[in-house]
Amino acid sequence: MEKQSEVVLFGTWSSSYCTRMKLALKLKGIPYEYVEEDLSNKSHLLIHYNPVHKKVPVLLHNGKAIAESLVILEYIDEQWNHAPKLLPEDPYERAKVRFWANFYDQKYKPSTYRFMTSKGKEQEIAIEDSYEVLKVFEEGIEKNFPRKSPLILNGDMFTLGFLDIVVGSSACNYKAVNEAVGVAQDPKKNPAFWSWMIAMKECPLMKETLPPHDRLVAKIRSIFSHPSA
Repeated sequence: MEKQSEVVLFGTWSSSYCTRMKLALKLKGIPYEYVEEDLSNKSHLLIHYNPVHKKVPVLLHNGKAIAESLVILEYIDEQWNHAPKLLPEDPYERAKVRFWANFYDQKYKPSTYRFMTSKGKEQEIAIEDSYEVLKVFEEGIEKNFPRKSPLILNGDMFTLGFLDIVVGSSACNYKAVNEAVGVAQDPKKNPAFWSWMIAMKECPLMKETLPPHDRLVAKIRSIFSHPSA
């Protein structure tokens, strides 16, 4: 059955990559139909629209499918190019935002998975390693965006930008991760980063879009096999 709505988002509620899409679409004021996918029993539509990776998110716009969250974010910003803009207008500024978004996905997120899937001494080492990766990210943000503070990466302190969405969609769930995995990420190790996350958690759009805390804790425990305390 072909989807007829102009904009359709295929996702799953617990995925931070799908949260990115919801944040961007809401921010732009774009109405959309949401299709919740069961990733243990993927729909034929998901496989049809994303035959290469067969995963969420997938954005369907007028019957045309776009996959991969960073690609979709840029598509949304270019297709609906009214304010608020997700990416800066200046090409060099855009390039810096893209660089750090990729760094976050390719370096920091994998480092968190390592401590979420380990225990004991191995977990302690993985946590310290994640601090070091985050330090590189934190220092890079401060160097590349020296006159900008949390929630101003797109030039408007009242809205979210591209990097806010990329990072906040997962890192703002830090309390759920800590509770589910039984660790306490030390904010003193990366104070600028965590002050950014605390500020973003107070953003009304972020609050209403993030997954429910208790439900996410249970989901993380089920994925990474961490029993409740």
